Amino acid sequence: MEKQVEKLLERYRIEDGKGFRLRDHKPDDDGGLDLDKNGSAEKLQRGVDYLAQQQDMLYAQDRWSVLCIFQAMDAAGKDSAIKHVFSGVNPQGCHVASFKAPNSTELDHDFLWRHQQWLPQRGQIGIHNRSWYEEVLVVRVHPSILEKQKLPPKLVTKRIFDERLEDIAAYERYLARQGTAVLKFFLHVSAEEQRRRFLKRIDEQEKNWKFSASDVAEREHWSDYMKAYEQAIRATAAPHAPWYVVPADRKWFTRLVVVAAIARALEGLNLHYPEVSAEQAKALVQAREALTG
Repeated sequence: MEKQVEKLLERYRIEDGKGFRLRDHKPDDDGGLDLDKNGSAEKLQRGVDYLAQQQDMLYAQDRWSVLCIFQAMDAAGKDSAIKHVFSGVNPQGCHVASFKAPNSTELDHDFLWRHQQWLPQRGQIGIHNRSWYEEVLVVRVHPSILEKQKLPPKLVTKRIFDERLEDIAAYERYLARQGTAVLKFFLHVSAEEQRRRFLKRIDEQEKNWKFSASDVAEREHWSDYMKAYEQAIRATAAPHAPWYVVPADRKWFTRLVVVAAIARALEGLNLHYPEVSAEQAKALVQAREALTG
């Protein structure tokens, strides 16, 4: 990986949450790159092509899996980042799961249950658009949601969110020990940029379907959400499951950081195509002779 790219990623990668402060990360940061939206297109395409090559070896090797978790405030660009970054990946080796409010069946299980159903198998990249972190984000901001989760009352203590963060951290460590590379992306958009994007959804007819009045209502809890994100990152950032706090005011820059981070993680897995045994090599020779004889 280019030294420039690695240096860039260091700005946003959090592997130890101790002392982490969200205010130290600016939503409009551009990493000091002398680029604009048009100039970034070539770099993004190179990253997408490289990611496709790595994913092909991941699929063929069938040893590791990769889980990419995307969290963000509304209109931060999760959907577009996923669409662009994974545009070149073979669909056979990749799947996306989007999580909304849990249904009645999901509420009859523990909060991790519904996410486990969508974990990537070996050789695949799994993309979770929102994740188990909703349980320490939106539920922390709106604790009344806990009443719907049918927990025994004595378990709903003042430490419930700290306990959930402990459980999440332990589960991600477990996944890493089973061969799943866990990457977590917080697309950090500013309140002002979110406001502009909401207005665009209202003013442009083809974007009306994206708009929800409830999204605007959630803006009243902005500071609570930022505090919740900060607490989540502090409690769960680790070398085996790093967070990337990605500036999201410029969507083109967001995509560059995301594709670079995933490429870096795949490089660290020492991916390669399976080696052919002597017996398999002999069979290949025989097959060639049969086809050309």
